[in-house]
Amino acid sequence: MDEKLKNNPYYAKAIEYIQTQDLNALENGKHVIDGDNLFVNIVDSNMKTPQQARLEVHDKYIDIQVPLSKEETFGVKPRSECKLPDGEMNTEKDILFYKDPVEETVTMAPGEMVTFGPETAHAPLIGEGVIHKAIFKVRVK
Repeated sequence: MDEKLKNNPYYAKAIEYIQTQDLNALENGKHVIDGDNLFVNIVDSNMKTPQQARLEVHDKYIDIQVPLSKEETFGVKPRSECKLPDGEMNTEKDILFYKDPVEETVTMAPGEMVTFGPETAHAPLIGEGVIHKAIFKVRVK
């Protein structure tokens, strides 16, 4: 495990929450676990083709994404290799998109989790149909 994650108490709390709670039982919407330090958004989202999916990064939060209803594919790329920012960092929403194409992917089965820190650009929601998923936002320590 990455040293930054190992030393982040909110990350440890998120992992414990994932292991002890039935995420499928949570209603759609935002569920606060530890104020602005840790919360989870339960959402239903339309999936996209790899060409439609956009790489994104966050500065203030680590993402832990857990597909719940079906498998989900994510584009991944080191942030340092992203060359085509699509605008500026939206500090209010803590998101910056890139126009770089998705070249490498990872696929997660329902219930599996994937973690993206600020150093990794990720393009979620690659697949077909609608997915029910959990997106944990873990404050960077």
